[in-house]
Amino acid sequence: MKKGTAKLVWSLFIVLTFLSCRKEETIFLSSIKNVAQPRVEGNIEGFYLLNEGNMGMNRASIDLFNYRTGNYTTDIYSERNPTVVKELGDVGNDIKIYGNKVYAVINCSNKVEVIDKWTAKRIKKIDIPNCRYVTFYKGKAYVSSYSGPVAIDPNAELGFVAEIDTATLEIKRKVTVGYQPEQMVVSNGKLYVANSGGYRVPNYDRTVSVIDLETFREIKKIDVGINLYSMQVDSRGDIYVSSRGDYYSTPSNLFVIDTNTDEKKMQLDIPVLGMCLVDDALYFYSVAWSYLTNSNKITYGILDTRTKKIISDQIITDGTDKKIMIPYGLQVNLETKEIYITDAQNYVVTGYIYCFTPDGKLKWKTTAGNIPAHFAFIYKN
Repeated sequence: MKKGTAKLVWSLFIVLTFLSCRKEETIFLSSIKNVAQPRVEGNIEGFYLLNEGNMGMNRASIDLFNYRTGNYTTDIYSERNPTVVKELGDVGNDIKIYGNKVYAVINCSNKVEVIDKWTAKRIKKIDIPNCRYVTFYKGKAYVSSYSGPVAIDPNAELGFVAEIDTATLEIKRKVTVGYQPEQMVVSNGKLYVANSGGYRVPNYDRTVSVIDLETFREIKKIDVGINLYSMQVDSRGDIYVSSRGDYYSTPSNLFVIDTNTDEKKMQLDIPVLGMCLVDDALYFYSVAWSYLTNSNKITYGILDTRTKKIISDQIITDGTDKKIMIPYGLQVNLETKEIYITDAQNYVVTGYIYCFTPDGKLKWKTTAGNIPAHFAFIYKN
């Protein structure tokens, strides 16, 4: 047998053996598409986009956009980690970068995947049940957890926040918070946790837990509004927390918490689901479902965090918003002010990512994964 033929046969043997070990699971190969002109300036190299994937189908995936090449690569995690069974896992809920590590919170797989920022190769898997979101402070990662199983239950247990040492990637401490905790922010050495109580419907939680990070104890609960979800904190220490309402008579809303007093100080009467903060501008969107009408009401806007007034009821200005079925993710590049919005479509088919100019005109659009949702910008070291 010729040397080249032997190598080919051996390679095919390895591939077939590997495939048989995966027990007929589909292995998704990444694909690369050029979507934009290369950008050489700036400190942002690109971003990761976490696609949630439908529950129970192990379809969570991570895409990569590279500003230096203008290339968009789908499902980079699976290709870079071919020995990981079931790829990334079931329902990707959050992704953030701290140092040279990427933290992907995989909700129904009960784990946080830690991968290398530059290679997307797995560093470690951290087991946390029903985990939801992650934030960071002074070398520690904080992960919210529903604690109990995925199930509507009037007696669902209280959630918790786990503290992870970002050097050793070991869980150091846990603190009990409210029911079904969601997003978190840090201000003045305190961790603020939005409690939803979503599993206990119609008896939603309506509090924000305040955690002293030195003692890692809950020092207060702030009464805010039912079914709390997303959070942002501005440069003046005001926290913006969204309520999803009850999908019947209590609408979605946006509240402001004063971190000096740890009290709710404003109800803005604006429907908000997702949001991101750039300087003094809070970009937001809402997909407000109503069981009374069996329909969604979709809105966008920009809030001036200094005046607490809406400065625009549009993010998209060229009519492209009419093509977006279900906005599901929103992020703004701090350097270029380009706006990124994802479209989950009908939650089953492949979704899209849109890039808009700062004034809301479409620059490019491409296919992402199933339910594209969460962004993490990659900065130079």
